[in-house]
Amino acid sequence: MIITLLASASCEMGGREDADVVLQEGVASWYGPGFHGRRTSSGEVYDANDTTAAHRTLPFDTIVRVVDTETDEYVTVRINDRGPYVGDRIIDLSRAAADALGMLESGTAHVRLELVEAGGPIPDDLDQERFTIQLGEYSGPLYANRFAEEIGGNVRVDSVYMFGRSRFMVYYGYFENIDSARTETRRLREQGYRGFVKQIN
Repeated sequence: MIITLLASASCEMGGREDADVVLQEGVASWYGPGFHGRRTSSGEVYDANDTTAAHRTLPFDTIVRVVDTETDEYVTVRINDRGPYVGDRIIDLSRAAADALGMLESGTAHVRLELVEAGGPIPDDLDQERFTIQLGEYSGPLYANRFAEEIGGNVRVDSVYMFGRSRFMVYYGYFENIDSARTETRRLREQGYRGFVKQIN
């Protein structure tokens, strides 16, 4: 993980303003086939023709400039999904974003991620993921809170705004790795509560 403060934000480099913060350097990949029209981790629908990207921990709606370190070509994307989960890749670009970098055929490129606008607090460690278990989703708070009370323990109800309305999610616990979250999911399932693991940052 790299977070570097640069000396100046006003100097011109390659026809663009330099970034204040370099977040990471590593391998970018792209995704699209089979995902277009499906819901992303943020709740919005994935559009392969929009310049968006998936990142493991950056807050949703964070804007980053993805710079190809070999060609200095760049594209600005908005984080709206989670991933990638393959090897040492640090970001998964939409098809449109990958096309802008000219990496559709190669499939990957070595890139630098520069922060343009934070969508929330930037984690100190961009490689440290956190997970929770989603056990329910309701249109109103009454039934969500009733269900949460029934489950008990380390449960909470969070309000999420998506598709022009509020949804009330019932979540259980916080986990530092996916294996412990899966273990707890199996335990809850044995008690009659079916849920799934969800990455929260």
